[in-house]
Amino acid sequence: MKTEPTIHTCLADTNSVAALNGHARDFVHRLAARCGIERPMRHPSHPVGGERPDIGWADRVPAAVVETAVLIRRAEAMLLELFSGGRLHGTVHTCIGQEFSAVAFAAAMSDDDIVCSNHRCHGHYIALTNDCDGLVAELMGKTTGPCGGVGGSQHLCTGRFFSNGIQGGMVPVAAGMALASKLRGQEAIVTAFIGDGTLGEGIVYETLNIASIESLPLLIVCENNFYAQSTPQDLGLAGDIAARGRAFEVKTFAGTTDDPAGLMDVARLSVEYVRTRRRPAFCTVDTWRISPHSKGDDHRDAEELAHHAATDPLNQFQQSHPDLWASMRSRADATVQTAVDRAEAAPRPKVADYLDGPGSMPSVQWKPADRIERRQGTLINEFFLETMQQDASMLFIGEDVLDPYGGAFKVAAGLSEAFPQRVFSTPISEAAITGIANGLALAGFRPYVEIMFGDFITLSLDQIINHASKFHHMYNRQVQCPVVIRTPMGGRRCYGPTHSQTLDKLLLGIDNVTVIALNRLVDPRHVYRSIHHHERHPVVVIENKTDYARRIGDAEITGYSREQTVEDYPTTRIRPIRSRPTLTVVAYGGAADIAIDGIDLLFDDLDFKTELLVPSKIHPLDLGAILESVRTTGRLLVVEEGSAFAGLGAEIIASAAETLGHSFTARRVAAKAVPIPAAAELEDCVLPGVADILTAARQLQ
Repeated sequence: MKTEPTIHTCLADTNSVAALNGHARDFVHRLAARCGIERPMRHPSHPVGGERPDIGWADRVPAAVVETAVLIRRAEAMLLELFSGGRLHGTVHTCIGQEFSAVAFAAAMSDDDIVCSNHRCHGHYIALTNDCDGLVAELMGKTTGPCGGVGGSQHLCTGRFFSNGIQGGMVPVAAGMALASKLRGQEAIVTAFIGDGTLGEGIVYETLNIASIESLPLLIVCENNFYAQSTPQDLGLAGDIAARGRAFEVKTFAGTTDDPAGLMDVARLSVEYVRTRRRPAFCTVDTWRISPHSKGDDHRDAEELAHHAATDPLNQFQQSHPDLWASMRSRADATVQTAVDRAEAAPRPKVADYLDGPGSMPSVQWKPADRIERRQGTLINEFFLETMQQDASMLFIGEDVLDPYGGAFKVAAGLSEAFPQRVFSTPISEAAITGIANGLALAGFRPYVEIMFGDFITLSLDQIINHASKFHHMYNRQVQCPVVIRTPMGGRRCYGPTHSQTLDKLLLGIDNVTVIALNRLVDPRHVYRSIHHHERHPVVVIENKTDYARRIGDAEITGYSREQTVEDYPTTRIRPIRSRPTLTVVAYGGAADIAIDGIDLLFDDLDFKTELLVPSKIHPLDLGAILESVRTTGRLLVVEEGSAFAGLGAEIIASAAETLGHSFTARRVAAKAVPIPAAAELEDCVLPGVADILTAARQLQ
């Protein structure tokens, strides 16, 4: 087996150089803080005492590893220079001082392993890919960057590397990729880099818990630089870092960039542990960032910075091995300058290549609606049983979904018995399970997440908004994230303020996320089959909880026909058979039921001949059928179960006005803008009803 040359073999005469020892002082500081003693200066610029150690690590580290660390440092220095010169845009979070953390773990990984990183990702990227050209081009906004200039400094992607700037957000994504490796029986592991400041994020602990329960091949590396941006650690972090991993029965490791050789051993041992045991591990790397958090905004103590500059391993190496340092720096500078020159010559991205052109509004085609008369919940369950049998990549994830319980609304009944390896009942961790599903989707699986109540989807929003919805575009269309998130919403069951809300308005404005609202008029199997076979981007499906027991397509009104559009997500139309409609009503989800109940009363009391339109897809919304109807009636009434302000009703009316101008009048019917009470008589008052529809319609006469 070939041995990598070390610094010792590359240099005949290695000179020892004194190194300042900050560890003892840091220990004193932490001990004093825990004992309630007024804190000493955190990082003195003088030795604590005793002999100054030499840098013997240089004799035990492969020269190629040190060379990569030097390349990272010189690349980061150049990026700061480019930013100061106005040649970069946005922001730059450099890792100067932390380079050996990146190179130690990259050296321990195999070619199939995956890295998920954070906002301070440049060193991890270069160490894993050796792609200095791509990094510089990406930050300079050029098409030759790994994401074509779309992602920039914090959002890099290759086949093995994924980064995002949201603190802690990539940890569950990494866990999802690790679960994908486990399900496929692969040896690959996934490493997620975080900083000590990220330990304030709850999603980290949700993921640690699930990773331990599911025995995932996930390594979390916490680069502890003792600051969360500009906040000293003792002001933002309680307790011991490693204890966080041990609390979940996760194996912990620890190292420091002060000892690169020792850190390489720690990295190798932690990677080997995860790979061979197929268990998660948590490794703390004490390191000291001697560059600003971002660009030039550094307000740390000057004496502290001087201390860490003096103890920095590369600065020590420069002093003890000046000739070798000079040659390595020369090669690194040449590599970085070449990358800059190539990036300067590369083209900038074109708007037309990034933005999709405006699509034409499809023509509306109608067909008779099906009359199924089977319960919606049964039909949804049937879809999962049938499709999981056909597609081995399909996974079902949620809380309390195992048999015999089968989920709060029994949609998962029988699934875990039929597919025990592909149904995952999780802890109460909506954010983490959504993130894990994102990672599974990026890895090629088709995960379906059940959020027990729609009210709880707020806990998943970061993973929907800043991860699932953005991966495809910010990674320049290299990946797809076909995650499906299902959740029941709506009231009328007296569940009270936190279990009765219709929160679709929080989901409608998320770009690249399709939002479906099932209703009692459309076969949910058809909708879910369309999602499964045609969608390659995130989908949220809202299932009104009162519809689960209703039979699909049993709404028949004398004198009215019922039709559906010919498309993946049908719009249903109920209209007069023998006369021209005089009022357009648009309702969706659970609100469709009260709109149906109001059709006869609108005629009996107000002489309105109603054309009711019930769309299944509410974002992006196809307005064709609605505009066609409003052109005929000149009146538009929108009914929704959530509150009115900034809801779908407002969007429908505004969009119609942009096309039809002032040729129609409009009103909205929605819930009162107060929390939904549990008392039945109060709930009936707060939620929209037929009486509210009649009141609003009178204003349109």
